[in-house]
Amino acid sequence: MPPSPIHKFSKSMMEEKIENAEPIITRWNLNSSSYTKAISVFSHNRKEAKELLKTVKDLRQAMHFLVSEISPSDKLVLAQTLMQIAMKRLEHEFYLILSKQRDQLDPESVSGQSSDESRNFDDEEEASDDEDELLAMFDLKAIADCMISSGYGKECIKIYKLIRKSIVDEGLYQLGIEQFKASRIQKLNWEALEHMMKNWLTAVKIAVKTLFSGEKALCDHVFSASDSIRESCFCHITEEGAINLFRFPEIIAKSKKSQERIFRQMELHEALTDLWPEIESIFNSDSTSAIKLQALSSQQKLGDSIRTILSDFESRIQKDSSKTPPIGGGIHPLTQSAMSFICSLGDYSGVLSDIVAEYPPRNSTITESCIGSLTSNHDSASPAPVHLAWLILVLLCKLDSKAEPHRKDVALSYLFLANNLNFIIEKVRTSHLKNLLGDDWMSMHTKKLKQYALNYETVAWTKVFSSLPEKSSSAISPEEAKECFRRFNAAFEEAYMKQISWIVPDGKLRDELKVSIAKKLVPAYREFFDAHVMTLYGERNLEVLVRFGPDDLGNYLSDLFHGTPILVSSSSSSSCSSSPRCILH
Repeated sequence: MPPSPIHKFSKSMMEEKIENAEPIITRWNLNSSSYTKAISVFSHNRKEAKELLKTVKDLRQAMHFLVSEISPSDKLVLAQTLMQIAMKRLEHEFYLILSKQRDQLDPESVSGQSSDESRNFDDEEEASDDEDELLAMFDLKAIADCMISSGYGKECIKIYKLIRKSIVDEGLYQLGIEQFKASRIQKLNWEALEHMMKNWLTAVKIAVKTLFSGEKALCDHVFSASDSIRESCFCHITEEGAINLFRFPEIIAKSKKSQERIFRQMELHEALTDLWPEIESIFNSDSTSAIKLQALSSQQKLGDSIRTILSDFESRIQKDSSKTPPIGGGIHPLTQSAMSFICSLGDYSGVLSDIVAEYPPRNSTITESCIGSLTSNHDSASPAPVHLAWLILVLLCKLDSKAEPHRKDVALSYLFLANNLNFIIEKVRTSHLKNLLGDDWMSMHTKKLKQYALNYETVAWTKVFSSLPEKSSSAISPEEAKECFRRFNAAFEEAYMKQISWIVPDGKLRDELKVSIAKKLVPAYREFFDAHVMTLYGERNLEVLVRFGPDDLGNYLSDLFHGTPILVSSSSSSSCSSSPRCILH
């Protein structure tokens, strides 16, 4: 059966489209002239560029029709030749746009651009820089769509991958991201390593929020017609650089573990945690899953490393073997170093909570009486306060054992515990730990401090207090008064001489102890002194018998707790007769 008139008409139209395409396509043949090759049709004349794309579309339609014909058309060979010329031209245009617009198509600019394609860019008016960038993006998409639908996507994709990967790699290099090698990093000294970590913290935010985000935006736009192509392109462009970038924290996590390194590691962990939603959104395809896995692995390895350092810190406290306690019951070096570290941990409470959330303190039987109630604290939902309170408890338990060498002098033991607990409370009060541990913790440990101070006072001064009669103004004989004065002299001198070398570094606690002792001692002695000193008037060596006036006691007490030892000869007390204080100086 002969073809219908309608079919003949359609074939004629298709052949006419091929004929019409020939002058348009050949005008931009790369081999026609050096001038044609040197300029870009898209930058030279946008209307002609649009016409070229439409011509290719018509040519493709005509070819599809003629291929389906039973009887071949002599125009089909011409159409194939024209298509090859057009694709070479579009491939060249694609390369020119990508190359010449490197600055305009940088990821930072692209990440902030809208993908709205409704604006008409056919006008010949001069475009702004932002419009130039959008023009380039839309031209790239138009060429990619045209080449892919014409069966020449492979050539287009190859050029895109080559150029855009070089841009991403260059961007990472400019951010100071080198090819990280574990063998080299592990040999770096701490100063160099810390500098590298600081740089990484800055670089990773820019890389994720700008470099990778912008690259994905551009890739998604240019290859919006094909999910598989855009995913493949984006993976090829970013995978090597991104995996290298996200591998760095894992290398750090596997390097030497020490207290000084934990804070930088927590900063790395925090950066990955903060960026994770964006990492997950940017690398959201199966082809880029390896990148996400590397970021996640680094985050997990950092968490493991940080928990190990915390566990080692706890063990070092428990195993501290220093035998010699601080002279005069002062602050133990372990207290100073441990609290400095714990206070610094408090400044990282947010990331610390993420890291220790699933790893509560080893002793699951910790009770409120041990670490205080944290339930009323606004941060109670966070694991960080509980963990920090536990570390302080471990320290307090160790300090209790450190007080053992003082047990020969129980009063000094209590003074040592009071000094160290007061130091801990002050460190908490003047740091972020106060907000984390809350008022209940502060109140509980302040009460404990007061109890230590009271215990010290009771043990250290009971002999002095008891040397006076219960009722100082009651009538006693002169001989009994003499004996009371002798007992008081001996007890006070003994207490003074022992405690003059003891120390209370904190001025507030030091004054509180002195005032408390004075309030109990001075009035009682004054009452006894006033009631009985006159009964001894006329006694020989009265200055030796009544060595202290009531006002002298306050002066002696003011000498205490400054840690200044006084050397006294064995005969000094018996040879003094002129001044009550000379026996002690």
